[in-house]
Amino acid sequence: MVLDLVIIGLAIAVFPLSVTAFVLVLSARGGTWKGLAFILAWLACFVGVLAIVLFATGGKPPAPRSPPSTASSAVKLAVGVGLIAYGWYRHRRGPRRSDSEEADGEESDTPRRQPGGMMSRLDRSSVWTAAAMGPLLQPWGLVAAGAATVVGADLSHTSSYLALAVYCVLATSSLLAMEIYAAVSPDAAHERLGKLRAWLQSHQNQALVAVSLTAGVFLVGRSIYALAA
Repeated sequence: MVLDLVIIGLAIAVFPLSVTAFVLVLSARGGTWKGLAFILAWLACFVGVLAIVLFATGGKPPAPRSPPSTASSAVKLAVGVGLIAYGWYRHRRGPRRSDSEEADGEESDTPRRQPGGMMSRLDRSSVWTAAAMGPLLQPWGLVAAGAATVVGADLSHTSSYLALAVYCVLATSSLLAMEIYAAVSPDAAHERLGKLRAWLQSHQNQALVAVSLTAGVFLVGRSIYALAA
């Protein structure tokens, strides 16, 4: 269980779409507070999903080859296949023309604030809007795979609590690192986050392909092994 949670947590942490959205939130006016609201809502939803799973299992792992155990492996297999299919689709499609043109035409590291544009809307948004974005922009396929893995948690052992805590922190680590950096050194963070945003715009498709295929192959392999064992 621990290895699965570490790999899934890392994949969630570096999932390009979530990271890009959070960079945009931090780049908005009042971005530090909006970023904090985003993270708190993200964590609340994340922990809530795990709590529901643990409540359903009573904190005791199901017996091997029992219906709940088989269902857990089947969910991870389905998510893995879906990630591989999505990664292959993104690879075949390639980056969208609009994304490439926006990245090539970026004159500075500061996000553009055209009237009616994304950054303009984020500037006008409230912390409540940022909080609503947190759960919506989670990579729910990977979250589902993590929840299916947590079915095997045994809360009678302290190590399980530690593994779950590490999983939650690891999955949120990229957001936490950017939020802390923006709060401690706002000027430097503004410049570096602008560069990160520009890099993500030009390499987002490749990153999505790499993360999706890597996580998908891992989940498919682990779930097939669990079903065949």
